[in-house]
Amino acid sequence: MEKEKEKKLARERALIILQVRSGALTATEGAERLGVSRKTYYEWEDRALQAMALALENHSPGRPSAPLDAEKEELQRKVLDLEKKLYLAEKKIEVKDLLSAYDFFRTGGAKKNKGKKQRAGKKRAGK
Repeated sequence: MEKEKEKKLARERALIILQVRSGALTATEGAERLGVSRKTYYEWEDRALQAMALALENHSPGRPSAPLDAEKEELQRKVLDLEKKLYLAEKKIEVKDLLSAYDFFRTGGAKKNKGKKQRAGKKRAGK
């Protein structure tokens, strides 16, 4: 019940503010009908007009996105940055492996390495 009374009072205030804005009443008359000073009337009028302008702005459809806290946003940014770095590191390893395999086959591969191993073995035997 209390909420209904508040809604009715707010509608009455809005009606008086609109009457003053349309010129049907003066600000002094509006303030008297509301039982407040002219200063308070103008404060209410300002709040009412700001709320009306806000209500009439274009908004994207659907539920508004939940605001994120600064710490969560920073952590999400860091995770994304680290994921990018990990991806680049993995690709770098892949490229190195491919280059090693290419170099291995380009230079004759096992034949060259086999000869090095035999020479190394001879040196050790000679010691």
